[in-house]
Amino acid sequence: MEKYGEYERVFNHFDSNGDGKICPVELRRCIESMGGDMTVEEAEAAVVLMDSDGDGLLCSEDFVRIVEAAGEEEKASDLRAAFKMYELEGSECITPKSLRRMLSRLGQRKSVQDCKTMIARFDLNGDGVLNFDEFKVMMSC
Repeated sequence: MEKYGEYERVFNHFDSNGDGKICPVELRRCIESMGGDMTVEEAEAAVVLMDSDGDGLLCSEDFVRIVEAAGEEEKASDLRAAFKMYELEGSECITPKSLRRMLSRLGQRKSVQDCKTMIARFDLNGDGVLNFDEFKVMMSC
């Protein structure tokens, strides 16, 4: 629950007129203050997209959904970057050899057979390699 208290403090900070809602102008200022760039049109479109009650403004619940969704996007982006480190160049999958290579770089010596065993635990379609969806399952354990 502490997380939601923090969201509320941030929401109140960006609600510059104190009306309990964030308008497109306030949203744009919020994004720019965090180093982002957002046009007026983008801010208006974002508010329309995320506005749960149709009043053209974001309430605190809408704001929390936006922040949480951004956090999920960041996690997915981080997972994609990690996957790219392990995958065989351009293959969109992690093979036993590519896994062995990356583990070796990390100082963990494993045989190709060890890596096959590791992959088999999460190889949901049985093709002997990990695709991105299988990698996500593995990383969530």
